[in-house]
Amino acid sequence: MNRSPLHQQADTLPDLIAETIDPFARAVAESLPAPVCSNVQRVFLTGCGDSHHAPLNAEMAFEELAGLPCEPMTAMQFARYGAGFLPDTGRGSNLVLAVSVSGAVSRTVEALRMGRLAGGTAVALTGNTTGPLAAEAEIVLPTAVPPLPAELQGMIVPGTRSYIASLLMLYLVAIHLGERRSRLTRARANKERRALAAHAELMAETIALSDGPARYAAEQWRDARQFVYCGSGPHYGTALFSAAKLLEASGDIAVAQEMEEWAHLQYFAREETTPTILISAGGRDAGRTVEIAAAARAIGRRVGLVAPRQTDLLARTAPDQLLPIAAPLHERYAPLLTCLPPTLFAAYRAQLLDEPYFRDFGGGRSIEGGGGISRIRSSDQWDTLPD
Repeated sequence: MNRSPLHQQADTLPDLIAETIDPFARAVAESLPAPVCSNVQRVFLTGCGDSHHAPLNAEMAFEELAGLPCEPMTAMQFARYGAGFLPDTGRGSNLVLAVSVSGAVSRTVEALRMGRLAGGTAVALTGNTTGPLAAEAEIVLPTAVPPLPAELQGMIVPGTRSYIASLLMLYLVAIHLGERRSRLTRARANKERRALAAHAELMAETIALSDGPARYAAEQWRDARQFVYCGSGPHYGTALFSAAKLLEASGDIAVAQEMEEWAHLQYFAREETTPTILISAGGRDAGRTVEIAAAARAIGRRVGLVAPRQTDLLARTAPDQLLPIAAPLHERYAPLLTCLPPTLFAAYRAQLLDEPYFRDFGGGRSIEGGGGISRIRSSDQWDTLPD
């Protein structure tokens, strides 16, 4: 089976880390001076779609490395329900970081505007430094994704490169805040940056490890009509991202569920054989992952596991399909790896079913005009804080 455009884009991700980590680190250091960092008491992360999934997965890094409470929210939640209630602890105490690689998503632009009006320090993490999101920001962190190789340009493929770039930049911001706030020594901060750089090789290893199993799982589950992805902590965003890639690639019904919440809700679903993919790096969630796997098997679910091949989770969960990752250097960085096997699975699923990406933009879908009738980039926006 030839490697599809989505496979080929996934293959570029290790090089993307290697190419961008140094310029991204310099951009963070130049854009976030010590006075800005020292005043921060809380961090709010916001975005839409993949640009919301990345903040969810970065929360652990901000709390561990920067020592700051961090709250990721969807842009709609933050703009219209959260921004008006930012703690009144002084100018600059709330850091509001909005993520949008295109820099033109209406709701994210609105969220950053509301955060700024509420007194937060407004930071845009974007690949478009002259777009509407950047215009709302006090600080812009340029997160441009390098061009694809010439043979891959022009292909419309479910996004993976922008997600990895956003996640990498968020990790670097967390490290920088920790260093500037003296939570991390310079030596420790540099060690963390080297750990991030090392994930380029770990990503390449993960792709090599999981490509065959992802194809096999797609073949074994060809008859499935829906899929459920589960994750907790820094893996809940991966579950959302994984479901999104499958939906975009093959059009399948795919949902994400927080690991604990699966036992309270999905356990009762009528479709007993639904493939249920558990995502874990063998960290704090390991024990509950084992229990959820047992519960899923007991009701007839087909269980998949995205986890390090070295972990004892394989023996303890006995999954029908293992989608292995390389051993991460720390659970907080594992999302750089755990997103890869589900992406490869989505690519093989679409290829086996001969489904066009994005349903070939039929019906009201559109790549023009801000998403067609959904008006992702042309939606109405609030100009003042909601009452």
